[in-house]
Amino acid sequence: MSTQPYNVLFLCTGNSARSVMAEAMLNVLGAGRFRAYSAGSFPSGKVQPIAAELAQAFGYNEPLRSKSWDEFAQADSPGIDMVITVCDNAAGEVCPIWPGQPVTAHWGVPDPASVSGSEDERRRAFQSAWMMLRRRIDLLLALPLDKLDRIATQQELRDIARTASAHEH
Repeated sequence: MSTQPYNVLFLCTGNSARSVMAEAMLNVLGAGRFRAYSAGSFPSGKVQPIAAELAQAFGYNEPLRSKSWDEFAQADSPGIDMVITVCDNAAGEVCPIWPGQPVTAHWGVPDPASVSGSEDERRRAFQSAWMMLRRRIDLLLALPLDKLDRIATQQELRDIARTASAHEH
């Protein structure tokens, strides 16, 4: 793995909700240890307002934007240590070749943006996705990354989704 901070890229197809929330959350909670980014394979071009609101309420004040994962596959992009997909579509897509061979994991989280219904129902869906991401990020923050090699880190990252899912059902 790289030296601190660890650069983490959260991927989702549209890069409008889950990956953006994960980016904001890890940047707040992992300040100094992690630098988080997000992107999408087919970015929507806009961040869901409820996702932006949750991020801001959590203390993330950087501008959030929906962007393509191509931005992170360039030679001058930040070196990515970990790539984490948070939606099932992105997990099955052919990803670019990431410079530096980051470890990868899939943390499937239901898409809150797909929930239709009342404003309350939509907000509950976003809050539920936020809490699922929070559990996974808390587990990531607890890992002794400086003591793990690349293979052990990849296994631990992948186990996070299984561990968190067991407590969510």
